[in-house]
Amino acid sequence: MDLKVTTLAGEDAGKLTVSEEIFGLDPREDILHRVVRWQLAKRQQGTHAAKGRADIARTGAKMYRQKGTGRARHSSARAPQFRGGGKAHGPVARSHEHDLPKKVRALGLRHALSAKAKAANLIVVDDLLLQDAKTKVLVENLAKLGLANALVIGGTEIDAGFQRAAANIPNIDVLPIQGINVYDILRRGTLVLSKAAVAALEERFK
Repeated sequence: MDLKVTTLAGEDAGKLTVSEEIFGLDPREDILHRVVRWQLAKRQQGTHAAKGRADIARTGAKMYRQKGTGRARHSSARAPQFRGGGKAHGPVARSHEHDLPKKVRALGLRHALSAKAKAANLIVVDDLLLQDAKTKVLVENLAKLGLANALVIGGTEIDAGFQRAAANIPNIDVLPIQGINVYDILRRGTLVLSKAAVAALEERFK
């Protein structure tokens, strides 16, 4: 399939032939959901914790005698029903990460790229270079392309001037090709790929 190539200034820069196996698939929501869920679970810190009754520093002596008080039988002030006692079934520090086969992860990325291409939310630019590396200039260029919410993917290295110019623009994310992932592709409205990024993707899924 052919994709139209444009410059950052919005001018026509020809066409680029890309693989149907990467950009022409029929997107499957179940695969995208599995990959996004895996990514978000992997990001969770899992440091949430609460003290159980075994972690509370209180006396171990019996609160009061077993019989004759007319009150319920209690043995420890560390029990959850008492103020200052331990939490019953509270959260514990743990890893939320779970396994996902590499083939499913790779397939998820291809389906995410295909979903953007099918929805006409994919733009290919010739390169990510600015003559005048200023935020104001980049905002004007993005406006010409109709971009207000986008993920921009460059080659193995992003031009430092372009990255600085994009740093303060809300809802615009810039990543090198090594950082491309399903979650970031789907959370932004438009995907912008440089020709170098497309070439790297073609090589990756060859």
